Amino acid sequence: MKRRTLALAAFTAATLTLAAPPASAAPTTARPATAAPAVAALAAPDVSVTNVQAHLNQFQSIATSNGGNRRAGSAGYTASVSYVKSKLQAAGYTVTEQNCTNCTYPGNNVIAEWPQGPTDQVVMFGAHLDGVAAGPGINDNGSGSSVLLENALVLAQQNPTMTKRVRFAWWNGEEQGLQGSKFYVNSLSATQKGYIKGYYNFDMVASTNGGYFINRVTSTTSAPLKAYWDSLGLAPEENVEGQGRSDDYSFQQAGIPTSGYAMGASATKTSAQATKWGGTAGASYDPCYHRACDTTSNINATGLNRSADGVAYAIWDLAVGGGTPTNDFSVAVSPTSGTVARGGSTTATVSTATTSGSAQTVALSASGAPSGVTVSFSPSSVTSGGSATMTVNASSTATTGTFTVTVTGTGSATRTASYTLTVTGTGGGCTGGQVVGNSSFESGTTPWTASTGVITNSPNQPARTGTYKAWLDGYGSTHSDTLSQTVTVPAGCTTYTLGFYLHVDTAETTTGTAYDKLTVQVNTTTLATYSNLNAATGYTLRSFNVGAYAGQTVTLKFTGTEDASLQTSFVIDDVTLQAS
Repeated sequence: MKRRTLALAAFTAATLTLAAPPASAAPTTARPATAAPAVAALAAPDVSVTNVQAHLNQFQSIATSNGGNRRAGSAGYTASVSYVKSKLQAAGYTVTEQNCTNCTYPGNNVIAEWPQGPTDQVVMFGAHLDGVAAGPGINDNGSGSSVLLENALVLAQQNPTMTKRVRFAWWNGEEQGLQGSKFYVNSLSATQKGYIKGYYNFDMVASTNGGYFINRVTSTTSAPLKAYWDSLGLAPEENVEGQGRSDDYSFQQAGIPTSGYAMGASATKTSAQATKWGGTAGASYDPCYHRACDTTSNINATGLNRSADGVAYAIWDLAVGGGTPTNDFSVAVSPTSGTVARGGSTTATVSTATTSGSAQTVALSASGAPSGVTVSFSPSSVTSGGSATMTVNASSTATTGTFTVTVTGTGSATRTASYTLTVTGTGGGCTGGQVVGNSSFESGTTPWTASTGVITNSPNQPARTGTYKAWLDGYGSTHSDTLSQTVTVPAGCTTYTLGFYLHVDTAETTTGTAYDKLTVQVNTTTLATYSNLNAATGYTLRSFNVGAYAGQTVTLKFTGTEDASLQTSFVIDDVTLQAS
């Protein structure tokens, strides 16, 4: 939760003074639960608080490894984004990183959408992912971030029939004035804002001396959150302290209905609240608010559990329908276009995903290729969630021009994706095509030569396409990895382009010293060197003109070297050498 600013001074009901913490903050004593009323959405899953705490432990570890904090713009924040994103992508979410370019510390919002339910009926759940520089930010706001992350994973695992679209968000720059959420809301058109039927915010949901507070507690939007806590006999109160101080305010200002859970920050617990909820009257709800002691020891596990289950209740109440989900899947091609010369070939990756129900066998085929062009798949069928390599071969007499090839997946349903193919003439004897084998690493290690463990499907560094990529270094100790392949570059072509996608992730905090390096070579010639200074979110296309090697057999080589401390990961995907 951000500190109150002068612009919000009109909200005078909340205390702004950081209360001195008691010598030993007493943990909240849970009030005995009364008999729960009949609440329909109690069919929602019981979210494991142990799993939520595991996410908190990861955030603590990230902070410890990155200067003790996860402040926006820091290496700790970037690592937090990577952790959340990798978990969501592995679960099947459509994940977008939105760069907040006007934030004080530019960084990425993480937006994850479960690909089920009507796109014009969206229920949104958000929490800020950043902390302050003073400490690791585990209650503020690892707690809200972890509660949402585990709920997103449970929703994916359960995969129920959806009546609304569920979208999750983790915000950058909340502590500097709700900057990430403001940027997101301002990026939406009026129509897109209208699709969002409610936004629910979760900020500091495990305060050790906390209470049970709901934003706009008497509103229709808050009803499912209140119903769950009412079923536990908690008698939640209005979140007066948090008015205008967290990311729900950005949505509220745009006319979107909002609510959310909180357990309190620096304001003081009253005697009446201590009688109702337990804890220490006259002490702040969170004695470690914006302090170095906001660690995993600063967590009220009972409140964390009640918040996590309340979120699940709200999701099921608002967006989940009855019945058994229909088995369904999606198909995508990457890249979405390619060029092949007569007599040459090119490849692309076909990815599938289970979008509802259970995984199924999907047979792959293609149509729309011109005369003289064949399209094949390896393997020819996959289990939804898997990938295949599509190879396009053009004969010496193939029809030239640009064509739309339709890639079809056939299972319990038929799903398609489009691939734009351009066939060029042979020119001065150019055989053309894409000559790097297994360019997206989906078919094992052959024909690559690599250090042990470099070609991997580890979810800790997601692939750009498919599930496999080459991950060099990332050990945080003196280490060297190599990746190479020998290829024959066709002669007689007009253009020769070596391209690959590179993601650099680092724990180094320097802005001026290249401690860890990746060298890209053709034979013994160095084309480029990258380092920890090139760290950025997502993958960046790197391309080079290699026409000097036309007609030669050469070795493409990537060498990563890492010094004695602070990891840097060089992650490579979709390597191509295209001649045309």
